Amino acid sequence: MDATVVDHRWVGVGRSRLTDPAHAAIEAVHGACQERDAKLVVLFASESHDLPALLSQAAREAGSAPLIGCSTAGEIATGGPSDAGVVVVALGGDGFTIQTTSVTGIAQDARQAGADAAACLGDVADSPHHILLLLTDGLAGDQQEIVRGAYSVAGAGVPLVGGCAGDDLKMAATHQFYGERVLQNTIVAAAIGSDAPLGIGVRHGWRAVGEGMLVTSAGTNRVLELDDQPALDVYCEMLDVPAEARTDAEAFTRFALTHPLGMSRRASEEQVRFIAGADFEERSLLTIAEVPQGGVVWLMEGDDDSVLAATDAACADALAALDGAEPKGLIVFDCIARRGVLGDTGIGREVERVAHHAGGAPVAGFYTYGEIARTQGVSGFHNQTLVVLAVA
Repeated sequence: MDATVVDHRWVGVGRSRLTDPAHAAIEAVHGACQERDAKLVVLFASESHDLPALLSQAAREAGSAPLIGCSTAGEIATGGPSDAGVVVVALGGDGFTIQTTSVTGIAQDARQAGADAAACLGDVADSPHHILLLLTDGLAGDQQEIVRGAYSVAGAGVPLVGGCAGDDLKMAATHQFYGERVLQNTIVAAAIGSDAPLGIGVRHGWRAVGEGMLVTSAGTNRVLELDDQPALDVYCEMLDVPAEARTDAEAFTRFALTHPLGMSRRASEEQVRFIAGADFEERSLLTIAEVPQGGVVWLMEGDDDSVLAATDAACADALAALDGAEPKGLIVFDCIARRGVLGDTGIGREVERVAHHAGGAPVAGFYTYGEIARTQGVSGFHNQTLVVLAVA
């Protein structure tokens, strides 16, 4: 069982690879809670499960603890990565104060949805340390607008962290969990107050390729032109995209997983934008979040060494923010595209590295369609990046 027992404040992780949804829920929740009363239960699960049945049983097993979560593109726990599984992380003890909420309507008004989700922070405002955990539908609306909306309520003093749900790379529909409910077009959020520090690290490990290009035309979640040429044509020519990927949507998405766009964001490294697909008629690139018209972008690439170096750096940054306190657990939000670079063997090595940094504390998380990490400034939505939350 992936769990750490601490009297005052504890983090536990459980997982299940059982196919029966009720049995999987029981095994994963019990593994995380270990017969203790949790303050918060967070569940990450593959779309291959019967999600309503899974959530119904998981909510019963969680008892009085609020339950949030989302569907995934793969799950992460201390023992390594998995597919078609269930991972649960639980926080407990009187050192935590928790308030949760769900807000539907991202596609209609993403900024307002983010602001409404952040409203639950008022209930943990008296805690010495606090964060807002956001799990969102990355296929609905501009995710950066969610961050802007949440920031408008949370302000500069409250870090934001989380990720976008996945659907095993189908790119069709993702789901968010709130209690027994399976939702879409929704943000589920947990305001977490703690009497010990909470640290966030964020790194991507991608490198710029070639010269920068001007975004001469862009729309909502799409890039129409680069240097006054159709964006898809420029992308295909510069990267010598295989013939199949130039006409087949699924093949293009698989190729684009490891060839994102980079943008300058006045940060320590470029911000990355995931190219989720292509419009072959319009000759445009489809993105999960805004790529601003008039901005400069680069094509990006990475390899095992650069991606794993970013893993070490993100973990180190998160732990450094604990001010010398030992971690009780690490929660990770890892982009599915990084998995595409590392492969099955490489993601195993990556989780081993995270577990090594955790120093025996449990690890949980999932493979995402986008990551949230705002510790300074209004920008905080990332693609193809690893975000690590360290809990002391």
